[in-house]
Amino acid sequence: MLPGEDFQFLNVLGAVVDITLVAYVVYKLITVIRGTRAVQLVKGITVILAVWFLSSFFGLRTLQYIMSQAVTYGLLAIIIIFQPELRRGLEQLGRGRLFGRSATPEEENTMKTVEAIMKSVKYMAKRRIGALISIEKETGMNDYVETGIPMNATITSELLINTFIPNTPLHDGAVIMRNQEIAAAACYLPLSENPFISKELGTRHRAALGISEVTDCLTIVVSEETGSISATKNGDLHRDLDEDTLFAMLERELMSQEKHTSGLWHWGGKKNG
Repeated sequence: MLPGEDFQFLNVLGAVVDITLVAYVVYKLITVIRGTRAVQLVKGITVILAVWFLSSFFGLRTLQYIMSQAVTYGLLAIIIIFQPELRRGLEQLGRGRLFGRSATPEEENTMKTVEAIMKSVKYMAKRRIGALISIEKETGMNDYVETGIPMNATITSELLINTFIPNTPLHDGAVIMRNQEIAAAACYLPLSENPFISKELGTRHRAALGISEVTDCLTIVVSEETGSISATKNGDLHRDLDEDTLFAMLERELMSQEKHTSGLWHWGGKKNG
């Protein structure tokens, strides 16, 4: 290949890479703003740019001047009005998710569940509202679900909070979650018979440890006395969890559960439940 042809090939290759990267960036930005007010913003900007181009092409100077002013001052207005959407995009960029693999609908539902649990737990911990939440995994918990009040409800932070408000019919006992739903509330869990448990731990912590000794579930406890957050898994008690640790634990456990149930759906024709 001649030197001139070599140079031309590199130019073509660079143009292809350039166009591909721009197309990918535009695609990822569309996925970020999808379902937000920013979609209407993009439509409005497209209309303004189209009018600006047409006014310039046909020599409509007054209209062109108005459109140029709209573009000049519109950028500042966009930053102010659409600050939440811009912040969301920057947060995803900071977490490395903007240009990563797009989440599946199942993963998005799982993250909504994690966020609902986090929001409710933080609310109850701040106000010292006792709570006991067990998340079923591979080991079935039907025996314990049957001791409570069936709900089969979509998980929301508001529903979880209302369930544990003191002096309400469902506040005493545990909430058991299954497949991104609240299966039942006011459930009775077995108390741990471990003689080495600290005497300062109450019934909720003993129930959380007890269920973790007979199943593989993850159980979250909010202390009514101190407002501290704990979790149990495989017979281990993790006390005084901060928000980041609890979020990572929930994300890890629920994502692994989602992969497991998705695998059963793919290979066996139905999900575990």
